[in-house]
Amino acid sequence: MRRPFNQDKPIYIQVREKIEDQIINNQLKEGEQAPSTNQLVNFYKINHATVTKGVNQLVDEGILYKKRGIGMFVAGGAREKLVQKRKQSFIEDYVVKLVQEAEKLGFTEKDIILFIKDVKGSDTE
Repeated sequence: MRRPFNQDKPIYIQVREKIEDQIINNQLKEGEQAPSTNQLVNFYKINHATVTKGVNQLVDEGILYKKRGIGMFVAGGAREKLVQKRKQSFIEDYVVKLVQEAEKLGFTEKDIILFIKDVKGSDTE
């Protein structure tokens, strides 16, 4: 059986990212009710405090909001906020490192673009 979490980062961050992915992929839409912490605890078989920490971060950032006695809901503009955040992370985590390494190896901008086109083209075959 495959474990739903890896050892590379804290589980509460992975729980948070799973909810973020559902919002980005439109599985959870703005205004819809998100899974409750109890549902997530039972589904993933993890500690309640772990789930609560990940969910509360999303609440603190305005991605989810609480309706007392009803549950958590996806906030308006949540998807756009997450997409923008992920784009920025992508640039910082991948593009900056790619450019730095390419410069060390003497690749030109044109070389990098050709490499990207080659890789992207191989995905469509």
